[in-house]
Amino acid sequence: MQVANQEPRFIWSKNDDFTTHEDWFNASAVTDQQTKTSWGAPIMWEGTFNPVERDEFYIQKKVVIGLTVFAIGRYVDRYLKDFLESAEQHFMTGFQVIYYVMVDNDSKVPALKMSPGRTMNVINVPKQSRWQDISMMRMQQINDLIQDKIRFEVTYLFCFDVDQVFVGRFGTEALADSIAQIHSAFLTASRNQFTYERRPNSAAYIASDEGDFYYHAAVFGGTPDMVFNLTRSCLDGIIRDKSRGVEAIWHDESHLNRYFLDHKPAKLLSPEYCWDRKPAKYIRYVRMKWMPKDYKKLRDN
Repeated sequence: MQVANQEPRFIWSKNDDFTTHEDWFNASAVTDQQTKTSWGAPIMWEGTFNPVERDEFYIQKKVVIGLTVFAIGRYVDRYLKDFLESAEQHFMTGFQVIYYVMVDNDSKVPALKMSPGRTMNVINVPKQSRWQDISMMRMQQINDLIQDKIRFEVTYLFCFDVDQVFVGRFGTEALADSIAQIHSAFLTASRNQFTYERRPNSAAYIASDEGDFYYHAAVFGGTPDMVFNLTRSCLDGIIRDKSRGVEAIWHDESHLNRYFLDHKPAKLLSPEYCWDRKPAKYIRYVRMKWMPKDYKKLRDN
């Protein structure tokens, strides 16, 4: 069976009053998957929102959306052009967007034909020899950039890995104060299968009887202040671990999962928003998908 990616079929009744997520979010539209968390946050699936209403709501608010993407070494050549071009086609179309492209060689950043109201900033970052150190540096660079620049320029901020492409609407329905991405590999897994950091001497430690979802560090976001807090917490945890001679099993992602356990996200994105390309009957509309990966070649310096 092929993964469906046809035009969305939205199940909705128009409501002219939009205040809380109960007013616009139709949790009953999807019956085969969880659509709300135990703390009441919406989980975004195809059919649970009206895209026209969401866009109208945020147009009135005159939001500006930031996008950070981090591309180092061979990742620039392999992924960055496809990522940026697909973002122009599908990410927050019709809205003012600022791209913050962090690279270790700005001469390799491709020219991008952008729609009106969309701009790109290229930020040079230091080279690193280990990809584990790159994941730590990403958190530090995003944190520093929010403090120095981003918080003055955007209303909401998304942070993406570069080795993926947008293939469908990734729109204003995804906006919230804090946004977490459910990892597609663990949607149907039980909690004891989540690959949390299980060593108590790590700052990312999560006990076997704890945890809500397993979150993917390839996508996260929120208001600049909330993303600043997240990246600062992850960075502090990584630094603490290094001082103890510990490296969390999945590096920044392990620390991100620890953060979201302690600070529940306001909105969760279903795997539609970051899919691994494998067919699945519950994926009705793919919005972003992973690109083929060859870590040995890409990470071999």
